[in-house]
Amino acid sequence: MTSRATFAGTRIAEIIGSENLIEDPQQLIRYAVDGKIPGVAARPRTPREVAELVKFAAAENQAIVPIGARTKLGIGMPPARYDLAVDMARLDRVISYDPGDLTLSVEPGISLCGLGSILEEHNQFLPLEMPFFERATVGGTLASGVDSPLRQAYGTPRDFILGMEFVTGEGALAKSGGRVVKNVSGYDLHKLMLGAIGSLGIITGVNFKTFPMPRGTATFIAFFSSIESTAQFNLLVRKSAVRWQSIEILTPEAISLVNVAFSSVLQQSESAGRFSMILRAAGNEAALARAETDLHVLMARNVHESGGNLLRLENNQERRLCAAIREFPSWINTGAAAATLKIACLPSKLVSVFSETTKLAKQHSLEVAHLFRGCGVCYCVLFAKPDGFSNLVACCKELLSAVDLNSSASVPWCPPEAKHELNIWGAPREESSLMQRVKRAFDPQNILAPGRYVGGL
Repeated sequence: MTSRATFAGTRIAEIIGSENLIEDPQQLIRYAVDGKIPGVAARPRTPREVAELVKFAAAENQAIVPIGARTKLGIGMPPARYDLAVDMARLDRVISYDPGDLTLSVEPGISLCGLGSILEEHNQFLPLEMPFFERATVGGTLASGVDSPLRQAYGTPRDFILGMEFVTGEGALAKSGGRVVKNVSGYDLHKLMLGAIGSLGIITGVNFKTFPMPRGTATFIAFFSSIESTAQFNLLVRKSAVRWQSIEILTPEAISLVNVAFSSVLQQSESAGRFSMILRAAGNEAALARAETDLHVLMARNVHESGGNLLRLENNQERRLCAAIREFPSWINTGAAAATLKIACLPSKLVSVFSETTKLAKQHSLEVAHLFRGCGVCYCVLFAKPDGFSNLVACCKELLSAVDLNSSASVPWCPPEAKHELNIWGAPREESSLMQRVKRAFDPQNILAPGRYVGGL
């Protein structure tokens, strides 16, 4: 161990206690980010300890990567420097919870699953149906920018986060927003932390608005013969009076992947070769019956798609399919030759996005599967043959630079080796200079996750 590393370990142990300092190389492998391993890892217990760690790192020009449950460390570019991993798992407490006011404050290390159990005791929930649900932490989920099928009804986390506490790159403890809706005023600086993968600050506390648990849910599947008819039905459904919790569209290839991963959750006789729209409604029995009636009416209007194309799932099948969609596409990218593009598009552009991605995938001899959220987000999963790694990278580059996708596409999941040739955030954006100014304001020494975010931030 070098003298500098020894000094760093000694100083960090003084801040958090020697029992919470990790220097063993074998244990540090757990904190690797795209093959880069830190020199030391620290496990703070309080926001004050996080702030002291950042102050020390700033004084010593040590680069920090904040870590949660390590489920989404593959999102983002490799860090330009990586000296210290700050493991937030010990900051896992509920700070305050007022079920009557529908407000909740938690530390970032609490798991989504654990938080869900606490809220369920009071018939409440948060619409955080995110990938890696059983293991992921609140802080890591928010910082990574992953989304939920429930955004159709509830929006993204920016819509129900009331405030946040975080540590800046100078080690300052900062607050934004508040703990209740009525006292939220001023600039919503905390929204900058969402999806920034720790490049602007380290989240130490989050204030949420919670939601009453629906009395019941019902999930329906409508089957279509083409992407055009599926997209048209999506536009009709979105205009209906029913407030759908989620609307998901899976291509035949995506359904096949779901059936492999979740033991034939859909019968092949029903879904083979067809596009599937999965719709979830919530409410009392009358509301669910209304949703089913509306769907049958809409299906009947599409004469060429009528006749037994609508199914209502049983409870067990509903739970399994909803879990499969929640985890999509995190469970797909286990092979070395797979990549997932996330493309934001208007619902009216669904067909063109499908056509363009499918065409380019075929040109590069890749297999492709799609999941579309009804509100306009596409996950496009590309699979290469064993010797097709270069084709995979080339296709991702072309899709990221496509004129109509350029400003709204990224590659959240891909092999680490691909990032040597591929910038997963795509081409530079018009707002890059503004983003650089924001980075300098929050992290003037560029020690927080340097190089990981858009534009090399």
